[in-house]
Order: sequence, then structure tokens, then C-alpha cells
Amino acid sequence: MKNSVELEAAEALLDVGISLPLFRIGLPCGKSWTWRVVMRRPCLGSQMRIARQFLKLGITSCQAERLTDDQERAFFVEHLRELSMMVAYAICRGYLSGLILAPVVAWLIRWRVPVEYLVEAQHWFRKLRSTRDFTSIIASAEAINPFRPAASQSPTNGG
Repeated sequence: MKNSVELEAAEALLDVGISLPLFRIGLPCGKSWTWRVVMRRPCLGSQMRIARQFLKLGITSCQAERLTDDQERAFFVEHLRELSMMVAYAICRGYLSGLILAPVVAWLIRWRVPVEYLVEAQHWFRKLRSTRDFTSIIASAEAINPFRPAASQSPTNGG
């Protein structure tokens, strides 16, 4: 029960998006202004780009979930470029923006976003890698299967 509630909450958050502070500018009057970007659930093309980046890491999802905090930090430092590109692909979800803007956004993420935000974004990222979006497509394909005889036809060959 608790797991399903967590999944529903994660689904809702991913639909709305996760806001990451990209950088903060201090104003002379003592206030500060923060430029934020929103990481939303990526479309299929972005999911394929993210999957390619994930394959470059050389680790499976099960292995990533079993990492301790120290191992996770070491892994994060070793693969920061790929992980920041994955986050950038979730921010730049379009075809051209993924090609043109994602490397720039990944660079800004590496140099301007605090580490704790990136670690938390990677935790949410694990929930993005699922085939749940395809379940409705599979169910509709089964319902419209052209090889299955229609209800008005008999299953035997009338020859």
C-alpha cells in the first residue's frame, strides 16, 4: 500500500515537474534572484536519449539502488557528465532543444546547481525509467488485434 502511494506521488510530481535552481544572482538591495529550470517527465525521444546516457554508465538499475551513500557519491563524481546530460535531456525535452540546448544546460547544471539538488534529481530519475507509459498502448493493441477473429465470426474455418 505504501509503495503504491509513493508511486502515485512520484507520478504527480513528475507530471508537474521538479524545479532545480540553476543559479542565484545577488541584487544590491540585499535581495537575491534565482533562475530555475523545471525537469519534467521526458517524451519518448528524450527517454531514448536518456537511456543511451544510462547505458554509458555501465551499471544496472538494481546495482544503482543497492549503492551505499559513499558509493553513490563516488559514482556521482565519476559519472557527473553523463548524469548532468540525463537531467538536461529531462529539461530540454524537444528534438532541437535536446540537440542544441542540452549540452549547454548540462554544463550549467555541472557548474551552477548545488550537489544535493542533483543527487535528489537522480533519485527522482530512477522513477522515470519505466514502461508504465506503454501499458495503455499495449492494452489498446491487444483490443484491436487484427489477427483475432471478430465476435460475429466463428472461430472455426468455414472453408
